[in-house]
Amino acid sequence: MMELYLDLISSPCRAVFLFAKALGIPFEFKYVDLIAGQQYSSEFGKLNIVAKIPVMKDGGFTLSESAAILKYLVQKYSGSVADHWFPAGLQQRARANEYLSWQHANLRAHCQKVFLLRVRFPVIMGFEVPEETMDAALENMKQSLNLLEEKFLQNKQLILGDKISVADVVAVVEIMQPPGTGVDGFEGRPKLIAWRGRVKEELGEELFDDAHKALMQLSGLPQKLKSSSEFEKFKLRFQRFFN
Repeated sequence: MMELYLDLISSPCRAVFLFAKALGIPFEFKYVDLIAGQQYSSEFGKLNIVAKIPVMKDGGFTLSESAAILKYLVQKYSGSVADHWFPAGLQQRARANEYLSWQHANLRAHCQKVFLLRVRFPVIMGFEVPEETMDAALENMKQSLNLLEEKFLQNKQLILGDKISVADVVAVVEIMQPPGTGVDGFEGRPKLIAWRGRVKEELGEELFDDAHKALMQLSGLPQKLKSSSEFEKFKLRFQRFFN
């Protein structure tokens, strides 16, 4: 059976998990504890040398990067995956790829930075996030949310029109990341709130809520992070990221 290496506090992992579950794609869930630093182990390094998840292993074939995995699943299960998830039509597929290309350095980067600053920065760096740093991160997230609404969603029900696609799944999990820290990117955005409701309904509300349960229960994360054997690696990476 295909194996998916995941931790559901990670938004790209949730995108792959939600897609596979919603479409009934069979897989074995292989938990990789990001906070414990399992992604840095020599065993995991044999799967992905860059120490990131999600990772898919399908027989002797191993693949990383959530967008690549989602496209692989669409093609592998093309007989049962409806076309609207990743349309075969030239222009609709181009629109899906346009969003997937844009989001990585925009919505994902900015929502993830808010999450890291709110949850991990004080623990790893040993001091609170400077106000100007937090304000800049929130402003960048706001601008990405504006672009999601104005460029990609516009007046449509979903990103590609009236049917759900992988673009919607990838987008919604990113905006769900900051609420786990008390920052709600949906607040004051009725268009995005309605869109999220449609995405949840299409995926299944119970599945959606279950996938985000770990993210919404982060109270024990600081202590777990401090006690991780990989704490110094976390610290070094953070210093590189924020300097």
